Amino acid sequence: MTLTRTLGTCYYPEHWPEDIWAEDARRMADLGLTWVRIGEFAWSRLEPAPGDLRLDWMARAIDTLHDAGLRVVLGTPTATPPRWMLDRHPDMVALDAMGRARGFGSRRHYCFSHDGYRAEAVRITTALAKRFGHLVAAWQTDNEYGCHDTIYSYSEPARRAFRDWLAQKYQSTEALNRAWGNVFWSMDYDRFDQVDLPNLTVTEPNPAHALDFRRFSSDQVARFNAAQVAAIRAHSDAPISHNYMGRITEFDHFALGAQMDIATWDSYPLGFLEDRLEEAADHKRRYARQGDPDFQAFHHDLYRAVAARFPGHGTPRWWVMEQQPGPVNWAPHNPAPLPGMVRFWTWEAFAHGAECVSYFRWRQAPFAQEQYHAGLLRPDSVEAEGFHEAAEVARELSAAPLVELSQSPVALMFDYAAAWAWAVQPQGQGCDYFRLVFDIYRGLRKLGLSVDIIPPDADRLDGYKLVLVPGAVTLTAAFQQALATTQAQVILGPRTNAKTAALSIPLPLPPAVPGLDVTVSRVETLRPDMPVKMAGAGHVTLWYEQLDGSAEVLDRDATGRPVTMAAGTLTYVGGWPDADFLRHLLLRGCAKAGIATLDLPPDIRVRQAGATRFVFNHGPDPVDFEGRTLPPAGVTWRDPEN
Repeated sequence: MTLTRTLGTCYYPEHWPEDIWAEDARRMADLGLTWVRIGEFAWSRLEPAPGDLRLDWMARAIDTLHDAGLRVVLGTPTATPPRWMLDRHPDMVALDAMGRARGFGSRRHYCFSHDGYRAEAVRITTALAKRFGHLVAAWQTDNEYGCHDTIYSYSEPARRAFRDWLAQKYQSTEALNRAWGNVFWSMDYDRFDQVDLPNLTVTEPNPAHALDFRRFSSDQVARFNAAQVAAIRAHSDAPISHNYMGRITEFDHFALGAQMDIATWDSYPLGFLEDRLEEAADHKRRYARQGDPDFQAFHHDLYRAVAARFPGHGTPRWWVMEQQPGPVNWAPHNPAPLPGMVRFWTWEAFAHGAECVSYFRWRQAPFAQEQYHAGLLRPDSVEAEGFHEAAEVARELSAAPLVELSQSPVALMFDYAAAWAWAVQPQGQGCDYFRLVFDIYRGLRKLGLSVDIIPPDADRLDGYKLVLVPGAVTLTAAFQQALATTQAQVILGPRTNAKTAALSIPLPLPPAVPGLDVTVSRVETLRPDMPVKMAGAGHVTLWYEQLDGSAEVLDRDATGRPVTMAAGTLTYVGGWPDADFLRHLLLRGCAKAGIATLDLPPDIRVRQAGATRFVFNHGPDPVDFEGRTLPPAGVTWRDPEN
């Protein structure tokens, strides 16, 4: 399947005098942009007082963009409810885990469980869909669910909703008490209205209680989003999206992906390197102006998988809705990108199958919280550095090879519920599910491999040669059936199938995968400065399991203790591998699977897109690779016709 690639930007007509809208639109079109997202923060101008809808200015803005040949993505404005909304619903704000209100004065200050606010969100969405449903080419619901730590709310509406959620799930407190193991510490409940939220307890709450609260909170996001999707679909046939973020695991993105037509995400490589990765200082210095070599690629592949959940079409549709075009304003440090990086990031997204890359934002704002967040234009409307790199991409698109969307030979499972389980019971400092999966993704990319991310309920693994399942705390029945029928080499662990759905230790002991006689008889977590040396390459760090059973021992630590055991196509790894041990594991797995690997220079990554192979130099220095010298921020590709 070949994809049409387009460019876009995010625009805020309410921020600028109306007499410059037409000139802005003309310059966007001349730049080579196709899409413009508007409206997602405009509620106070769309409805300055309750019921006082003022949509005509938005209609004029849409007409102006259309007149320039641009297509419009209209965002629902529900991430920024206006101040009068709090007068109408004083209890709509979320409370943090300490019981403090997440107050007005920025954004995302609502609680997903507040029925009154959800009704208001549906009301404004319905009004927009009725007025503009036939005019816009796509929709975006809300904005960046989960940003600013806003999934979990400990408000009274959340407490009531959680109790109702538990009653629906368990039907009786006796069933809840059994599932949670409430006999421990005399935590039994007689009525559902006795159950509180899992915060402000003397020590840690019951882990099953905490995990159910995370499940509930994720379901509340899906419920809130579904209400807006239904309101839009009642009046518009345009595809619907939401813009996800980097390393947000507090809600199940696959559940939302099943509701909508397009998955999008907001890519800020420099901010994310500083703000969302635990890498050493020398790594952050080396990539300070380029971003981590694998973080953006991981999310491109993740959100392509999220997009695949929508049942209405066979081809996953995903975009970058916000691409960093210059320095941002919100990370601990905010350097400018290396020259060429805006072009680089755009082509990286296209290589992973993006339909559109949209730059945030058109013009830098001279007021409020994001004054130091660069746009394609400076505040004085002069073209910024990112503008010229976007123009270069626009020129290149007509001559570049078409990008094919094809299945990769390697699959890596990502499970949001596993992230919640690890967060509830990390067992050791630094034991984080996202980090484990990302380490393995990075290891695969260092070998020159393209990767498909798959959901935890995948029931078929056809076409894959190697499947990796790290840290999936509870395997679904569907995935266990897929494991039973696949011909692929499968690498499981650590901590795979280690708990029941109620976060108890199962019997028989894990991993309890048919055909693999391995038992995890003990678990320990290690200080970062006390890794366990392997008999061969590398170490086990952080998480370490004692393995028993009759399966073949493939790897031992330096004392002779089994670390990796295998039977048939199944391999279990009983520890968190460092980079050297991981490389050893992946090379062996690829050899067994018949997958060719590459010995890449440290800064080079490749992406196979059908018959076209893209090569990216993420480093700050030129690199010689396969007879070519790639400059810093260098991108090249080879297609079958060249």
